[in-house]
Formats: sequence, structure tokens, C-alpha cells
Amino acid sequence: MLNRIAVILLLSLNASVFADESRPSPDQALLKMQQAMEILNYQGTVAFLRNGSLNTLKYFHASADGSSQERLLSLNSPLHEVIRDADKVSCFFSGSAQVIVDHRPSARSFLIDLPENLDSLQDFYRLEFAGEEKVALLASYVLDVLPKDKYRYARRIWIEKQQYLPLKVEVYDHAHKVIEQVVFTELQMQKSLPIVDVDAATAGRKIQHIHGRSPDSFDNARFDLTQLPGGFHKQLFFTMAMPDPGHPVEHLLLSDGFSSVSVYLEHTKDKVELGPHVSGSVNAFSFLQGDYLITVMGEVPAITVRHIAEGVQLRQSKPVSD
Repeated sequence: MLNRIAVILLLSLNASVFADESRPSPDQALLKMQQAMEILNYQGTVAFLRNGSLNTLKYFHASADGSSQERLLSLNSPLHEVIRDADKVSCFFSGSAQVIVDHRPSARSFLIDLPENLDSLQDFYRLEFAGEEKVALLASYVLDVLPKDKYRYARRIWIEKQQYLPLKVEVYDHAHKVIEQVVFTELQMQKSLPIVDVDAATAGRKIQHIHGRSPDSFDNARFDLTQLPGGFHKQLFFTMAMPDPGHPVEHLLLSDGFSSVSVYLEHTKDKVELGPHVSGSVNAFSFLQGDYLITVMGEVPAITVRHIAEGVQLRQSKPVSD
């Protein structure tokens, strides 16, 4: 009897050892996912739960000759299609000749944003496996991305075990409540998928450009930042033309790799709603300095936008560009 128990224990131990050997480390799984998202061809149906609203769309990812493209196609009215290329996101609306093109989108993917250098996460996030589950009938590793401070949200990623694609992503607030979810209800691998020629698709249409000009130097901004949470860095700075040419809106984009925060400065003499605002996973904080309205907003906790806002200071005079 004792020998039988010993054999069973030995077999169980060997099985667990082999399972651990076959499973990558959390860092390796995230790196494999980053690579798979870029080079594979796949399509499926994705449900997006954001700001209390559920939207189901068809998703396509095409990769060919070193280029990749994402597409989202709505399944319900109003019909629209969104196409992400390396340097822009184009939005097409059914029954309309207008196309909106964002030339410098803040996120790199519709599914989940990842930093180019995953090593940069180590100081501010902890990666841990939380088991294995099935999503869309596909076996997946469950990976937790846990912040090391109060300035970030936690995330859980379900990574498919064969191709290493993200099947499901959830974002949690500090009470561990789900505030955003992206999940495939079905996923299919493809040998190839067509890459849409966006320039041809927009020919003859009226195009509204967002961030159409080159980035400006933050040295030319009317404001400065005296404090930032660790890990957040300045990514892009723009001045955006408005109907009043003497008062453009300034936009600074910050990021820690996973999360983005925008700082907007605009001239105003109107009465506006000030203080904190929240919409799903997005928090914002608005306040006045002189004749300027400053708004800090992003998919981060309220304490983060408040912390950044408290460090915004108007410069004495705007430097003259070269």
C-alpha cells in the first residue's frame, strides 16, 4: 500500500515538474504575446465593455512584409469601420463621406496597449500567473499585471497557450472591480489577411485630421510639470489649431507603457465644470489658472490625474519657437 502511494506521489510530482517546465515565465509569456500580436494573421469577434457600454465588433489583424494592420468593423448600427496602421487610425462611417484620421494615436492596439520595452515595467508592475482557464473554448494562461503603487490600475490578461494571443483583458480599480473588459468570443487563425489601402479608401472623401502636423517641442508649451508619478514620461506634445487662431489648445501625452494620460491647456472665459470627473476607467481633473482651463485625463486612478494636475504650472511667458 505504501509503495502504491509513493508511486502515485512520484507521478504527480513528475507531472507538475513537466507542466512547470513547459510553461513560460510571466515575462516570457508577455513577450511572446507582444510578438504574436504583431506578426500573426487572425480574426474574430470581440466584445468591448467600456464606460458601462457593451459593443461587439469584428476584429481583423493582418501582417505582411513587415507591416501590420488592425481593423474593427461594427456589427450594429451605426455602422462604422476603424483601421489602425503603424502611424495612424482612420475612422469610416457608413452613409457619410467624412473620414476622421488620427495621425498620432496614443495607443498601439485596439486590444491592449503594451510598452515597446517590456523591461521598463519591472519597476512599477509585478507579473504573476493566476492559473489557467478557457476563453472562447481556447486554453489560456491567466496573467496578472499588478501595480506596485497607487498610481496605476491592475490588469489581468488571458493568453492563449498555443499562439500566445490575448483572448481577454480586464482592468480593475483599487477595489478590484472590473472597469474595462475586452474579450474574444471566437478567434480564428489565418494564413493571410488583406491589408486595406487606406489612402485609396479615403480618396474623394472629406478628411478631418487629428494631430496632422508634426509634434512640437514641449519647451514651447505655456505650462510646465513639476511632478509626475514614477514611470510616466512625456511622449508627444502638440498645439492644436482652434477657431480662435490666437488661442490654440495644447496637448501633452504622458505614458508609463500600459497607461496614457493627457494634459490639455486651453484659453477660456466661459463657465466650465471644474474638479474631478469619471467615466468608466477614465478619470479627469479640471481646474483654472488665470484665463486657462487645464484638464488632466487618462485611464488611471483619480489620485494619478490629481497628482499630475497639482504639478501643472503656467510659465511666465511662452518661449519663442526657433
